[in-house]
Amino acid sequence: MLSKLSHTRALIYTGGNLGPWALDCIDSKDYIIGADRGAEFLIANGVTPHLALGDFDSITPGQLQHIASITSELLTCDAIDKDWTDTELAVREAISRGYHEVIVLGALGTRFDHGLGNVHLLRQASEQGCNLTLIDEHNEIRLCTDSLRLEANSHFPYTSLLPLTLEVTGVTLVGFRYPLKDATLKLGWSLGISNVLEDVQGTVSISDGLLLVIRSRD
Repeated sequence: MLSKLSHTRALIYTGGNLGPWALDCIDSKDYIIGADRGAEFLIANGVTPHLALGDFDSITPGQLQHIASITSELLTCDAIDKDWTDTELAVREAISRGYHEVIVLGALGTRFDHGLGNVHLLRQASEQGCNLTLIDEHNEIRLCTDSLRLEANSHFPYTSLLPLTLEVTGVTLVGFRYPLKDATLKLGWSLGISNVLEDVQGTVSISDGLLLVIRSRD
């Protein structure tokens, strides 16, 4: 197994919607994890994961054997006797190996329950000092617990703010088309949806609560 010190962040490829866009995120300094079907996706596209893990219940025994013969490290678990999804297992493993920056690709797909559960992982990661980001072809999702600086990104022109707690107070936006100052956003409100970052950089800051920052495109 390669030393975690030789990599600056962890990329996790999981079993949701993946495509060629997901390969553009890879940097030579990344530690790459394939969770279940995500490992098959990587190998099929010529990328050797440093770690493949999961119950692998969505692939055939032959595909699993192929993954095992190529990947640097394989961790398997029983599909029934486990408490967490493959994505959560991968996030926990990345954090346990010392990564403070983790990106999950393919965390969103046709299963809304899995997608929402993966969004909730942002809170768990934050509590353990990890900066977790979920990315798919149309969305980038992060958690703001204090202040978050955003760079303009034409690929994701819209920015939405949604509370992950019952309310978020002191919400202040700088650099956006629709600014806010010391605002309160409550769970169930749509006030923070579909803003636009107009400056080269912008900031989202809050006083209390947990705020989802979702950048997206149609």
